[in-house]
Amino acid sequence: MAQDVRTPITQAMQEGALTRRELKALMVRSDRPALIRVAGFGLALAVTSGLIWLAWESWLIWPAMFLQGVLIVHLFSLQHECVHYTAFKTRRLNDVFGNLCGYAIILPFQQFRYEHCNHHTYTQLKGRDPELIELPISVWTYLWYISSVPYWRNKFSQIARNASGRLNDEDRSFLSRHEAPVIIREARLMVAFYAVVLLVAVAMGWTWPLWFWILPLFLGEPVMRAIRLTEHVGRPNVDDMKENTRTSLVTRPMQFLCWNMNYHAEHHYAASVPFHALPALHEKLRGYVYVEKRGYLGAHLDILAQLVGRKPRSDAPKPAG
Repeated sequence: MAQDVRTPITQAMQEGALTRRELKALMVRSDRPALIRVAGFGLALAVTSGLIWLAWESWLIWPAMFLQGVLIVHLFSLQHECVHYTAFKTRRLNDVFGNLCGYAIILPFQQFRYEHCNHHTYTQLKGRDPELIELPISVWTYLWYISSVPYWRNKFSQIARNASGRLNDEDRSFLSRHEAPVIIREARLMVAFYAVVLLVAVAMGWTWPLWFWILPLFLGEPVMRAIRLTEHVGRPNVDDMKENTRTSLVTRPMQFLCWNMNYHAEHHYAASVPFHALPALHEKLRGYVYVEKRGYLGAHLDILAQLVGRKPRSDAPKPAG
């Protein structure tokens, strides 16, 4: 007889955290919340673009571009929701916005989708989770990761490799033979897109793509690297959702930017719950998820405490017996 598989969310339901009916209500999708958030994001982007324009011949253009970059890199949050097809009720809108975000932040949509599926299946398991960020071995490696240099090096090599029709072992760990051609074609389209942007900019003498888009993207990426560290880094490498994922309580503006992905443990408990229902799911799962009440800063303080030896490392071998 087949055994009843207990997932974290079914366990929470069996233990009375929420009912099946409540979960079903939380899973209801809608186009409206996402469209409102996209409009708000567009307005914020118009403001930061205006700041760049006003600071055009001043050193203030650099902090203005940084603010623009913080907004641009948070397109990852929308793309992430689109990967789960929970941003919008209309499936086509998820594909359209997911791809638009991918071209804006140089992250192929389908490649990320296939990779992210394995991340949810094998969260925090070494050798199986393709998105695993290991606890740094020192403060220096921690800062090096946040710099985003390793991220861009890996991302550009991956796109170049896939565009040339090659896959490595990591690619094959989350791609089937049917999915590989999709990834290769997508990488080639992305390379072609940026080549066209470069050629048109040079031909027309345009510099605005550099100052309003590319430079801000690179200036802002360290912020996204720092946020991504807070999700799982410093939590145990175990197959237990209560332990391996961290929820961080942040301000309303940051919740807006990250599409409520600060409720990351709740998202892993029930990935089919759309972003706008995660705060309600958070209330239901009190006591079932690990919560960092000090927010992203608190998560980094926890990580740093492990790096300098002020508390045990989450990846330290457990004592026998």
